[in-house]
Order: sequence, then structure tokens, then C-alpha cells
Amino acid sequence: MTSEIMTSMKLNTPKHSRGFTLIEIMVVMVILGLLVAIVAPNIMGRSDQAKVTVAETQLSNIANALDLYRLDNSHYPSTQQGLEALVSKPTGSPEPNNWNPDGYLKSVPEDPWGAQYQYVSPGTEGPYDLYSYGSDGQPGGEGDAADISVWDTQG
Repeated sequence: MTSEIMTSMKLNTPKHSRGFTLIEIMVVMVILGLLVAIVAPNIMGRSDQAKVTVAETQLSNIANALDLYRLDNSHYPSTQQGLEALVSKPTGSPEPNNWNPDGYLKSVPEDPWGAQYQYVSPGTEGPYDLYSYGSDGQPGGEGDAADISVWDTQG
């Protein structure tokens, strides 16, 4: 009985395996091309929004580090001390009396467009202003060129 099954399986298997024909390959290539043409614009247009989201996340992380700095030292770094006060112990006034020797950030990140985040203390919207100028690197703007403030991300 086992030999009958084996013989039956051998009869159903072609002696020479065929590959794909040129037409089958061309049809697959056309389908892949259509998929790329439909999907790629949707993905490419989202890279600008992704950079805005990264900037908002980085601003929130820096704000958390600033809050820890304030908890330890009873004040935020001055504008002159800047965000570097979160990485290495600042000099000048106001002097941090209880600065964490491990720092508050490993390094101050650049925004997704390669520019420095802007920090002003005291701020106009809160105890400090922390923002990115967006993709154009200039104050104001619209869309991904708009300024991104830490106070807008925490709302």
C-alpha cells in the first residue's frame, strides 16, 4: 500500500520543474510598481510630521531634565548657563548648590533639522521658554516650519 502512494505521488510530479516565465515576472513587476506609486507618497509626506513629533518628544525630555535640575537647585538655569547646565555643572549666577554629579542629560540634543533648541529663562510663557524654530530655522512659520514650543506640547 505504501508503494502505491509513492507511485501515485511520482506520477503527479512533473519530471522537469518550470521556472517563471518572462510575462509572469513582468506582471509581478507592474504590480510592485503600482504599489510603490500608491504607498510611497503617503510615506514620504509623513517624514516632515515625524520630525515634528521627534522635536516635541525631545522638548518634553529636556523639560523633564530642567524640572529635575530645579528640584535639586531650587531654580532653573539662567539663559547664559543655557541647556549645557543639564550636562555639565554651570558657572555663574545663579550657582547650582546641589547639582547632580551625573548630570541631567547625557548631551543636549539638536532638533531634527540640525539646529540648537532655544532656551530663555525666565520665559514669557512659563518659568522658561524652550522651543525649536522648526524646519526653516527662523522664528514663526507654518506647517513643519512653525515654531515648536515645549508649552504647546504639554497642553
